[in-house]
Amino acid sequence: MEAFGGVRGMVDTTVPGLVFVLIYTIRRDIQLAAVAALGLTLVLAAIRLVRRDTLKHAFSGVFGVAIGAVFATMSGDAKNFYLPGMLYTLGLAVVYILSAVFRFPLIGVLLGPILRENLSWRTRNPGRFRAYTRATWAWGIILLAKSAILFPLYWWGDATQLGWVKVALGIPPFLLCVYLTWVFLSKAPPPIDVIAEMEAEEREREERERAAKQGEDALERLVHDMADEAVDRLSSEPSREGTPGGPQGPGGGPAEPPARRRHARD
Repeated sequence: MEAFGGVRGMVDTTVPGLVFVLIYTIRRDIQLAAVAALGLTLVLAAIRLVRRDTLKHAFSGVFGVAIGAVFATMSGDAKNFYLPGMLYTLGLAVVYILSAVFRFPLIGVLLGPILRENLSWRTRNPGRFRAYTRATWAWGIILLAKSAILFPLYWWGDATQLGWVKVALGIPPFLLCVYLTWVFLSKAPPPIDVIAEMEAEEREREERERAAKQGEDALERLVHDMADEAVDRLSSEPSREGTPGGPQGPGGGPAEPPARRRHARD
């Protein structure tokens, strides 16, 4: 329920349409009914903003009602107020069915991140893969059946009939889809918490890096200690003075050869 908007989401998507069909049924004024529905949607969005709730469903409601109001007022046909929502429902039904056919069920894609399993159910949890596939088929078929009821009314019925039937088909099919999804998932294996696995791997990697850093620091300290010890040992040894060689001269240097001395006297 939280994933698909909860009670507030159902209110945001259902009440504006109810206000439109109610005012149009009483006054037969397309513009007044469209402005009232759009104004109510803006009020609901403002309430969410003040309460700091998620605005995703409120903004989608404002967007959908605004497009419907433009369609209805520009065409002069009140039935066109519901046309964008009907096309969206039909398109969503097709997407659900195609995702199930191509083995990438949309319900699993939507719920995987919320249940902290991401897409692990596709390769590591075949039981949940089957459950998500069945749930996706359920959503696609139910929304397709809803479209099969509404579009004939759009083509051959009047705006009041279409409006009341669309309001009546707003919440019950949604609740049926949510219930079937819960039934399928309650019988499936529990989700694999890949977020927890990733966090554990990250902690393990940080511990390995910390241990490696500590080892490098210990090795560096050992090398420095050995270098300091070698320097101290060398500096404490006595220095050796003097050079090997023959007799010393009067100034302490080596004595000159006799021939050189005689040459100097001459």
